[in-house]
Amino acid sequence: MKYEKLSIRLQEVGGFVPQDAILLDIGSDHAYLPIHLVRMGRIKSAIAGEVVQGPYDSAKSNIAAFGLSDSITVRLASGLAAFDPEIDGVDTITIAGMGGHLIADILGEGQEKLAQISRLILQPNNGEWYLRNWLQAHQFQISHEMILTENDKLYEIIVASPSKTLIELSEDDLRFGPILRREKSEVFRLKWQSELRAYQAILSQIPVSAADKRQDFLEKIAKIEEVLDVSK
Repeated sequence: MKYEKLSIRLQEVGGFVPQDAILLDIGSDHAYLPIHLVRMGRIKSAIAGEVVQGPYDSAKSNIAAFGLSDSITVRLASGLAAFDPEIDGVDTITIAGMGGHLIADILGEGQEKLAQISRLILQPNNGEWYLRNWLQAHQFQISHEMILTENDKLYEIIVASPSKTLIELSEDDLRFGPILRREKSEVFRLKWQSELRAYQAILSQIPVSAADKRQDFLEKIAKIEEVLDVSK
């Protein structure tokens, strides 16, 4: 395996991993990310968690091929069951390429194990509102966000850390991202301009007699236009 096999998406996820972290990578996708980070000297060690036998075997094979079996452990386990907080010393968790609801479910099912975690680096394929809401409800503050495009797909990365003094997120923060909506990058605009066109197309098909449904879409359109600073 060569570095170029690591997607831009995973490279950006890895960029948020702190120096000398002890990492748990859930759904590790053949352990590409932990291998990359160990070879870079970015992390001390890692656990690659896989719930399916095939990717588990592939991860073990890839790690052995690079001679990294002393630095990266592969465990066949579901979610946070892949580590023992009293033994493994994990302080950073990455979960990439899953839906936001599933990521939240994984974190919720092992919530008691999150006490020692200093950073969550999450890349949901959808359900960003739901995931941000879960993080806020469970005392995690979003510190960084990124939106990127790769192979004609849009991805968001959400980085969060435990906090006793949360800044409450507004509905706009939950939907658009508290950092993303303020930065308004070109990729962010691309995503929401596409959403705007989709809502406008749907609105054009809703009969005038369906007043409540039309109003719902008019409000969604107005909110996106407000966030994008679309001129009236």
